[in-house]
Parts: sequence; C-alpha cells; structure tokens
Amino acid sequence: MKVLVYIDQRDGQLKNNGFELLTAARQLSPNAADVSAVIVGDGVDSCVSELAGYGADQVFVASHIDLSLYNVMNYAAAVQTAIDSFKPDLVLGSASPMGRDLFPRLAARNNSGLLTDVVKIEDVGGELVATKPLYAGKCLGKFGFAGDGIKFATLRPNSMAAEKNDQGSATAQALDVSLPEAKIKTVEVRKGASQKADLTEASLIISGGRAMGSAENFKILEECAETFGATVGASRAAVDSGYAPHDMQVGQTGKTVNPNLYIACGISGSIQHMAGMRTSKTIVAINTDPDAPIFTVADYGIVADLFEAVPVLTQKLKELNL
Repeated sequence: MKVLVYIDQRDGQLKNNGFELLTAARQLSPNAADVSAVIVGDGVDSCVSELAGYGADQVFVASHIDLSLYNVMNYAAAVQTAIDSFKPDLVLGSASPMGRDLFPRLAARNNSGLLTDVVKIEDVGGELVATKPLYAGKCLGKFGFAGDGIKFATLRPNSMAAEKNDQGSATAQALDVSLPEAKIKTVEVRKGASQKADLTEASLIISGGRAMGSAENFKILEECAETFGATVGASRAAVDSGYAPHDMQVGQTGKTVNPNLYIACGISGSIQHMAGMRTSKTIVAINTDPDAPIFTVADYGIVADLFEAVPVLTQKLKELNL
C-alpha cells in the first residue's frame, strides 16, 4: 500500500501531528519507499530534514510565494500535484481546521471517499478500516471504504505517539505546481500572542468553566499550566460569560481535543463539553458538586473548590521542578 502524508506547517515550523501521521503511515506500509510526504508553503525546504528517520523516503515540496498563506484552492492544487506524481492508495492528513477544509476538496477532486477525525486506521485483510468516535465520544465505530481508487482520511491529533525508527531518508522532491487563477485571496492571518501549543495539538490541557467567576481568575490556571507546559482551555459557559476568548473553547461548538492529560476545573460536564474532550487519555476533574456529570468520565475526581485545589496542585508541581 502506498501512503502519502500531508504535513501541516506554520511559518516554517512543522506541526507535531505530521510525525504522528508518518507513524500511522509506516504501520500500514513498513517499506519507506511506499511512504511519501508533502509539504506546502513558501521557503519550506528547510523543514524536510526534520522528517528523516520517520519512515518516508521521499518528501514532495511545493514552495511558492503564493503558498505563503493558506488558501484552499492553491493548497489543493499543490497536494493534487503530489498525488498525481506519487499515485498513492491512501492520503493521510490531520483532523485540524485546515485538514477539515482541504481534504473534502481533495476527495471531491478525485471522486473518492473520505473518513474524517479518525483515531486509528489499519489494514484488515487487505482492506482499510478506520476507528472513529461517535455520539460525542460515547462509543467507537469502525468504518471502511467502498470501491476502488484513492482513499482519504484525517487523523485526530494526539491519537498515537510519534515514533522515529531511523528509516526513510526524507529526500526532497520539488514540485512544479500550476496554481489556479485566484478566485479567493488570503490577505493576512492574525495570530494570538500565546506561545503555547494550540489546543487541538496540546498534549496537556487545563480548562476552566463558569465557576472561574471572571477572566482575571483564569490566571490561576495559567500559573498552573506554566509549571508543566500545559495549554489553558475553557468551557462554552466560561466563554459565553466573557471569561475567555472563543479560541480557548473546548467542546462541540469549540475545539475537539485529545490530550494525554485533561484537567477540568469548575466544569460541570455538559454533553457539549464532553463531546470535545471525552477521548482524552487521562481526565482529572475538580468540582465542588460530587454529582457533576464530569465525574462520570473522569479517571480521577477531586471534590473541592478549584480556588483551593489548583494552587495546591501548582505548588506541588513546582516542587517537582517539572
């Protein structure tokens, strides 16, 4: 099976999920010659060397000034050029906001099937089978592809550990991309000031709910997050109350996260919130209400006032010198 992996990057920095995608591709095709990657952007040639040893012999590079900012039409044309050159059986990408925009267009271009937001993909008797959370993460479903042709899938970040096995030379192969006439144009990308990992890629998250009481009180979580390199999130109730911006929102109408550790502080655990974090590897809940729904999915529960528990947690983490 030949697998092409789309590697996402921002400002010349590769997203961590790209290494996870290569690990997934290598599990499907152990032969590095059958695994290739594609990177799209401007001046991204320097990124290629970082992929060496992760299982791909060849890395297609689409570098052009008109690719410096994401534009779905231009990026689709670039990835399609790599598809036409490599002729893969499967194209893998990240279940990120960009992946959710780009991959449906690619699948439509190739009249192919697309499975989104999967947490596992495997070869079962020669057939691709993907595992995907359903019903707000309450259960897992297994799905396959009907028919022949190229298949497309997006993998949820942090679904598996990235493993380097020192196979795959990651030799750069420049792509000659013919960009379509611009019907849309990306003028600028406005970024937040935070240097922390985006919630969708963060492996450690501490979130606050309505019980935070104010935006000022989120400093308690920020101080705790600093001690162990976590990213701060928020529930919809906290965002709607004006305590946190929407880009921090975790849940069905916010971001779907899949960290190794999720700490929910003062979050009751509505269905909408749990839809966005239920698949976290380890969940810790801090709430004064012992009957709060969040405790039904938590691995560890602390019935306490977050304003008493979180400072203690912060102090203990500082003592560990993490």
